[in-house]
Amino acid sequence: MSTEITTPDGGANVGPPNRGRQTLWVTAGVVGLTGVVGLAVLGGIAARDDEKAGSAGQAAAPADAGPRVDAAGDTYNESEWSGSERSGQDDRRATEKHREKTVPCSSDKLIQAILHANQNRGGVLTLAKDCTYELTRSKQGNGLPVITEPIVLAGHNTTIARAATADHFRILNVGRDGHLTLRGVTVKNGRTAPPLPFPTPEAAPLLTLSAPTNTPQPAAPTAAESAATAAAVGPFVGGAGILVQRGGRADIEKSSIRWNQTGHNGGGIANYGTTTIGKSSVESNSAAAFGGGIFNVGVLRIEDSKIEQNDARQGGGGFANGSFRPGVKGGTVWVWKSTINHNHTQGLAGGILDRSGEMSVTRSQVTENTAGRDAGGVLGVDGSQLYLEQVMLERNVAMGVGGGLAVAADAIAVLQESALKQNVANGAGGGGLFNAQAFVTLRDSQVARNRAVGPFAVGGGIVNAFGQVDLVRSAVTQNAATTPPGGIFTTNDGVDIDRKSAVKQNRPTNCLGSPVVPERCFG
Repeated sequence: MSTEITTPDGGANVGPPNRGRQTLWVTAGVVGLTGVVGLAVLGGIAARDDEKAGSAGQAAAPADAGPRVDAAGDTYNESEWSGSERSGQDDRRATEKHREKTVPCSSDKLIQAILHANQNRGGVLTLAKDCTYELTRSKQGNGLPVITEPIVLAGHNTTIARAATADHFRILNVGRDGHLTLRGVTVKNGRTAPPLPFPTPEAAPLLTLSAPTNTPQPAAPTAAESAATAAAVGPFVGGAGILVQRGGRADIEKSSIRWNQTGHNGGGIANYGTTTIGKSSVESNSAAAFGGGIFNVGVLRIEDSKIEQNDARQGGGGFANGSFRPGVKGGTVWVWKSTINHNHTQGLAGGILDRSGEMSVTRSQVTENTAGRDAGGVLGVDGSQLYLEQVMLERNVAMGVGGGLAVAADAIAVLQESALKQNVANGAGGGGLFNAQAFVTLRDSQVARNRAVGPFAVGGGIVNAFGQVDLVRSAVTQNAATTPPGGIFTTNDGVDIDRKSAVKQNRPTNCLGSPVVPERCFG
């Protein structure tokens, strides 16, 4: 079996650790983090991020004989696996049932069970009912051994948590070729590296109504700068609850990921591989960078789940698909029949941030999220492709523009049978929708009762700044702005209203006062 454990970004590996049961967890190695860089778009949007997720490193093994070393570099004594506890070890082709193991309510027993499963082509570990497995120590930033085989952790009102007085470490790490199934388990209180020295979100300019410009991109950090950052913050950041490395897979079923904190991306989960979240909750997690609940650059499915009350300093309070570090683009995301509610960021996108990714959200709610800058509900930027069907974006608040939805920099957004309602923008405008140099289509949808309340705010319903907005059988009604128009404000002739759409009952006007008044918009 290979001992290769890769970093999420494909970084170099090091050797296995020293032997001995007493040294089950050994802290070794430093994985560098890249420096902080930024991305500017639209001459007015900028956000910063720094992305280099840590992974399980390994130290060199001694030449003398000792306890066995599994693929994750962990050790265990053969004598601890005897009798019925060795089911499956002698027969590599044993069925899943034969590889089942009941794990007593002991963190040491859980660690040993995972090590054994890693060494024996996986297994099903039935965790103790109503038990809290309290982790007090770690190896290389992980509270449990790296998952390198198909392993099921099946609980019943079961919790796996970092002890309150323990050093900082994440709970679970799924390595390349590992497959974790988490069922009926709460993962909580993971902590990774302290916050990185990110710039404050307010340091970057807001989305504006100004004409497009070609803004130079910031230079990437030098090797010396990256090394200095790594030395300052150490390894193992991101995914304080669960880290899924490239090539890894996690299926989270009827579980809860909560109260985890990271100094980087992905307070609850950082996914670089393939992750499915079903009938579960990701709540009350926080990240110093992007993705308070979840950070994704892989393949992510969220089904019949709740992403609630998470917080991210830079952006994507609920979850972030990608970040603003050059090259860290979003992956592919499907969200079905889920709620993204009550999340917050000091920066961009209180609910969902998508940068250069592909995202489909269906039969879901994005409500009561808040952003200290732009996009209270959802932000799609830098070539993002968003498809929202039967989605309610309601009561989201942005201190900047785009209370409900902001789309910018060649992104494409299609809203089908969806609603932007009662959202608020406290900046220049776009209570419901703010579109800047991007493309938005609303079909059979509503933009209603949104407000733009800044001192000179316009476009309580829609602001279109040098982009394209098409209304197809849709309505823009009962929106309000501080200054005219209250319905639709556009800087160009890029707003197309078909004959079955309506713009009415907006205050102080529907479209009058806009630099360009769209055809079929009156008053």
